[in-house]
Amino acid sequence: MTGSGTDRTRPAVEGPAPVVILIEPQLAENIGMCARAMANFGLSEMRLVAPRDGWPSGGGLKKGATAAASGATHILANARLFASAAEAIADLNHVLATTARERGQMKRVMTPAEAMPGLAERIGGGERVGILFGRERIGLTNEEISLADAILTFPVNPAFASLNLAQAVLLAGYEWFSTTGGQPPFRETTLSPPARRETILSMFTYLEAELDICGFFPPGKKPVMTANLRDILHRLAMTEQEARTLRGVFKSLVEGPKKARLAARREEAGD
Repeated sequence: MTGSGTDRTRPAVEGPAPVVILIEPQLAENIGMCARAMANFGLSEMRLVAPRDGWPSGGGLKKGATAAASGATHILANARLFASAAEAIADLNHVLATTARERGQMKRVMTPAEAMPGLAERIGGGERVGILFGRERIGLTNEEISLADAILTFPVNPAFASLNLAQAVLLAGYEWFSTTGGQPPFRETTLSPPARRETILSMFTYLEAELDICGFFPPGKKPVMTANLRDILHRLAMTEQEARTLRGVFKSLVEGPKKARLAARREEAGD
């Protein structure tokens, strides 16, 4: 089942990207959610190291993973299985290891925002890059981290630094996509041009005259209050259509009650 926002008619973002390596993932659903997070941000190659329930069908794992992937089944279908972390990274040139804890190893520690420009540069130069993600319960072992060139960690609340597996993949994927030129799927569409001064000034004139009639301005305060009111409306940066609509709202608030009172008087006169 695909999720909201999936559009198969639009071209997929493809190209060289970091390999996502999941070390001994425990739950089928977590593998599927990682695939979904990868697809969100243009990551396509998943490697699995000794999944607890086997792969692809042991213990019903494939079924659960497929459902959780919410349409990103192509990543699951192409996932490669390895017996150890060392085997999974053997063909890579550069590897990062994710962890939320200080491990006492003399390695450079980077956030995704700090790491991704360097990874993009390496990949652009023809290198193969991978990111290790640990077990849901205990993460990566110190030995597995020792296989990596640097540590990738996330700026989170130190009192609650635990991320689930898919969240970690999602955060890394987001920074990768942002770094390599990813764009929002849509932007605000403004069909009406910016309001002309003529339209704005006409609205000011009408509104201020009606406020004057109803006694809104205290004696001697009108110039200052008028300037403040105009400043408030200017900050809206209205389009032509918005300015006309707002003028219509003011007019309706003024003339609506007048029409209601006139109708009531006519009804009374008819009685």
